Amino acid sequence: MKLRELKAGESGVVTGFSTSDAAYRQQLLRMGFTKNASFKVVRKAPLGGPIEVEVRGSRVVLRSDEADVLEVDRK
Repeated sequence: MKLRELKAGESGVVTGFSTSDAAYRQQLLRMGFTKNASFKVVRKAPLGGPIEVEVRGSRVVLRSDEADVLEVDRK
């Protein structure tokens, strides 16, 4: 499932990435989105806007197209 499918307040686990762009994957890894990392969706902007996620004690805001790169499972 995609990160944008989760609602605010729900938690999940990163299961992988759906892009072959190594540079962007490395950027996500540096932000803490490693495989099996737990996270919580803090809030979502309406109409497909940015998503605020808490991962490894930090809050990160991702655009919806950036969030689509993350493959996740609901916790």
